[in-house]
Amino acid sequence: MGGYSSEIDISIKSGNVVYSHLNKEKFNAFRVLILKEKWVVLDAQENEFLIDKNDFSFTQNNIKTTFDCVFNAIHGAPGENGQLLAYFNLINLKHTSAPFYQMALTFNKRDTLSAVKAYGIKTATSIYLNKGAKINLDYIIATVGLPCFIKPNNAGSSYGISKVHTKNEILPALEKAYKEDSEILIESFLDGTEVSVGIIQYRGKTKVLPITEIVSENDFFDYEAKYEGKSQEITPARISLAQQAKVEKVAKKVYDILNISGFSRSEFIFVHSEPYFIEINTVPGLTEESILPQQAQVAGISLAELFESAIAAAL
Repeated sequence: MGGYSSEIDISIKSGNVVYSHLNKEKFNAFRVLILKEKWVVLDAQENEFLIDKNDFSFTQNNIKTTFDCVFNAIHGAPGENGQLLAYFNLINLKHTSAPFYQMALTFNKRDTLSAVKAYGIKTATSIYLNKGAKINLDYIIATVGLPCFIKPNNAGSSYGISKVHTKNEILPALEKAYKEDSEILIESFLDGTEVSVGIIQYRGKTKVLPITEIVSENDFFDYEAKYEGKSQEITPARISLAQQAKVEKVAKKVYDILNISGFSRSEFIFVHSEPYFIEINTVPGLTEESILPQQAQVAGISLAELFESAIAAAL
């Protein structure tokens, strides 16, 4: 848990939830805090023991402990963008996420959209900008229209995202997004019902969880809506059986196209009963309030079973 991005506090919360729900009779679990300045194991009293990066072990009272498996609850860098998982791959340590390349690909919104579009998956109209690129406001408006979304290409938890209604709002929104990332994605606004589809590996099979409908009190599903109760998350979603079947099929197709394993949560917006793919999260929030755990509970899967299933699949 932890990480190098703005999502650090959410990740620590997720990590603590996983730790507290794991069956202590089955698992000898430890909390590992990954920070830019240090990698440490925390004991019950919050004492820190340094991780040896040679083999991801630690020593306490002259006893060296190595791990069988890592439960990855790091949102953002370096856990969700593939960096840490490439390292685990090098030292031959199992983990609960998809392979490092898949994680790197899906963390990059632009590259994910490019990959799924080739398979006929419907998406919003979009423009990409790199820092320092020339900004043509008229071209942006002509291509994606207003309102539109301006978001960092590689960031989560809605950090740096703006919904822009006028030409004058575009430059400040770009500035905000560039604080999170050097690559920007500008997308057309899709007006319709937003849903979130969780997919997990459960008891050896790929399982689509009950779908959640997201109704934000704010202008869109931003940080406040996600984490500060400014949204209604309705599971199961109030959609028709035909819409449900359609979005489940598309979400499963996206999961397979991108070659994901472990947990994922995909966001879609229905436009005239057609699901448009927005993005995929490969380390979704795992707090009690988070969407994926809510979906699992509606499916009759407890948090302990949910987390254990991820470890079992990894091992």
